[in-house]
Amino acid sequence: MKARSAREDAPSSFRWRASLLVGLLIACALGLVYRAVNLQLVDHGFLAKEGDARFSRVLEIAAHRGTVTDRYGEPLAVSTPVDSIWVNPSELALATDQIPRLAKALGLDRQELARRITSNLDREFLYLARHKQPAEAEQIKALGIPGVYTSREYRRYYPAAEVTGHLLGFTNVDDQGQEGLELAFDHWLAGEDGAKRVIQDRYGRIVQNVESIRPARPGKDLVLSIDLRIQYLAYRELKAAIRDQRAKAGSVVVIDVATGEVLAMVNQPAYNPNDREQLQPFTYRNRAATDIFEPGSSMKPFFVAAGIAAGKYDNRSIIDTSPGFFKVGAKIFEDEHNLGAIDIATVLAKSSNVGMAHIALSLPPQEIWSTLNHLGFGQVTTSGYPGESAGLLPNYSQWRPIGIVTMSHGYGLSVTPLQLVHAYATIGSYGVARPVSFLRVESPPQGERALDEHVCRELIGMLESVVSAEGTGKAAAIPGYRVSGKTGTAWKATAGGYSTDRFMAVWGGVAPATAPRLAAVVVIDEPSAGQHRGGEVAAPVFSRVVGGALRLMAVPPDQAVTEIDELPSSPAAGGLRTTAGP
Repeated sequence: MKARSAREDAPSSFRWRASLLVGLLIACALGLVYRAVNLQLVDHGFLAKEGDARFSRVLEIAAHRGTVTDRYGEPLAVSTPVDSIWVNPSELALATDQIPRLAKALGLDRQELARRITSNLDREFLYLARHKQPAEAEQIKALGIPGVYTSREYRRYYPAAEVTGHLLGFTNVDDQGQEGLELAFDHWLAGEDGAKRVIQDRYGRIVQNVESIRPARPGKDLVLSIDLRIQYLAYRELKAAIRDQRAKAGSVVVIDVATGEVLAMVNQPAYNPNDREQLQPFTYRNRAATDIFEPGSSMKPFFVAAGIAAGKYDNRSIIDTSPGFFKVGAKIFEDEHNLGAIDIATVLAKSSNVGMAHIALSLPPQEIWSTLNHLGFGQVTTSGYPGESAGLLPNYSQWRPIGIVTMSHGYGLSVTPLQLVHAYATIGSYGVARPVSFLRVESPPQGERALDEHVCRELIGMLESVVSAEGTGKAAAIPGYRVSGKTGTAWKATAGGYSTDRFMAVWGGVAPATAPRLAAVVVIDEPSAGQHRGGEVAAPVFSRVVGGALRLMAVPPDQAVTEIDELPSSPAAGGLRTTAGP
């Protein structure tokens, strides 16, 4: 019976196993169908993205920053192609045995590199080195280390180096303007990076360009008003003067009177913008535009202009400076000698403090303030230079007699070299205040009338006496050209008063006097080699810079020369003397 029962049960067990097997097969088939549907429909986007991520990359196309040139097309700032090295830490972490090779190629400490990689595993992008030469970057790519890539960038290069350093400023490592004209015109110079999709192999080499996502838009070129020849000349002469006078600092600014264009702007000490180790605030500050100082007697011509504009003085007016001193309140102002009764041209030529005190106190304060305000004092120029200072010109409602006299001597108000040269340029253009421009202009701008023409013509004639043999600025003379200008020697302010052994030596003027073409200001801060007056220290720099510039620009001489004259010896030229033609 038992044997029979086993035979009867066998078909039932077979049927059960068969059913189970069929059920499993059906379940597997359904599972495969579900998985296929899930992969093709539900997770398709995610999987396609992950698959592309293994070989497809979106690369940025670096935009070329615009070139900066001088007015004649000489390059002042250019962007050169460089390559930066970056890694995907998660990829490189799978080949840790390659880190020592990579560290050696990059000149990095292997332990520090390993720490940086392992501490950034959650990132997909990490810079290891910026702005490598393309040949160096190619050598690193040739190592074939997984997760190591290169990207093309641009680095700013300044061919004139420190000659134009303060003027141009510099860019940061991402080629964005940070200082100077690079910052002021960053919106113009900066381009817009593009993007493209590519297929890369495991070594980061591009196998195929798939598509252009966004084309790169290069920056626009910028043409400055600067004449690089005059810029070099001003740089050379200022540097020599600072060295020979053992001065702390200095500035020179040259403006084209006819257009308002800045042809040269230099400072000392200088810095090289190509060397990022020199990029410290105290070195790259453009003193000519940002630093204010009390200009001393170089302000006297503008008070005389106020007197002429008010109708109280002209070139025939006589000022009695006897007995050689003048008391205002408890303060006594005096001249080196009792000059007696002198005309205004002599007041300027001898830089008479007593004469200026008489003139200033005879004028309504509002008239003086109005003249100085129209000449641009107490306000920034139209240059748009970043960080430019407005100087300091107190409102006339705050003036007292002693304050009016001290201001007529160049104290109690502050200016920048750029402001001061703009004021002299306005006098040189016969009262038309033209906008200060660092960009080349195609035609002279109209400008605004600041002073009547006859006021400026009389003043220019008076200022020629300063450069005469009896004047304080005879060292500013330029053979073959008539020069008008004024010296300035100012004590430097200290806590509680003024120093008696620290000076600012200043010269400001225009040339040729018969039809002014150039205006220039020279400022020497704390000369300490024995001479400290503006006529001794700053005036000779003006003579060499402006004299050379007039010849470079082929401006005809306006002074009759009966014999060959010797130009002042330039310390920068090693004592070389040249001669001026008729």
